[in-house]
Amino acid sequence: MKTILIVEDNTDIHNLLKEVLENEKYRVLDSYSGTEALMVLEKEKVDLILLDLMLPGLNGEEIIKKIKDIPIIVISAKISPEDKVNALLSGANDYLTKPFSTEELLARIQVQFRIDKDRKENRKDLKLTYKQMVLNQENHTVYIGESPIYLTKTEYAIMKQLLLNPKQVVTKSKLLEFISQDTLDCDENSLKVHISNIRKKIRQVTEEEYIESVWGIGFKMYEQK
Repeated sequence: MKTILIVEDNTDIHNLLKEVLENEKYRVLDSYSGTEALMVLEKEKVDLILLDLMLPGLNGEEIIKKIKDIPIIVISAKISPEDKVNALLSGANDYLTKPFSTEELLARIQVQFRIDKDRKENRKDLKLTYKQMVLNQENHTVYIGESPIYLTKTEYAIMKQLLLNPKQVVTKSKLLEFISQDTLDCDENSLKVHISNIRKKIRQVTEEEYIESVWGIGFKMYEQK
């Protein structure tokens, strides 16, 4: 069940939204001010926020800037293009003006949930994993467990290609061809040196082997014999 936080100080509109959402089987959390909304978010997992802009205490524009990774649909009586642009550029995902159609609101909520699902699935695709190693292509980080592995640009490119093909032997020529998309700072003579440096950095955080040399051919992710 999806959880939606209503941040609206007008009781009539708030109650209408709550009734509509609960009829659609959403779990609804209530907030009547910006400060109260932040307190709710500290305690609850929220999947989407319906946010008024004109609120007591912290206004909606301030709330938008404080919230990350939760879809926000603004529902406001402010109808000027400038207000809409400012809210969207600040981080709101959608903007609906009052008075509004409940059917349109429900459709926009469904769209945001679909977008959020696609975004999360794409994020998963950006993470390459093998044993305890996680390479995040979004922010170019590599971790083994909780420990970061600080790789150079070339070392990162090598590690990424090995993780993209974890069950295969990647020949030296193919590896050089693949990583040339990310870096030019590598040739066959320096490849062994880069591999050696990666291994040293891995050994600083774990005794487990991660890269296996296949003599005369290339490299692959290490599998326990």
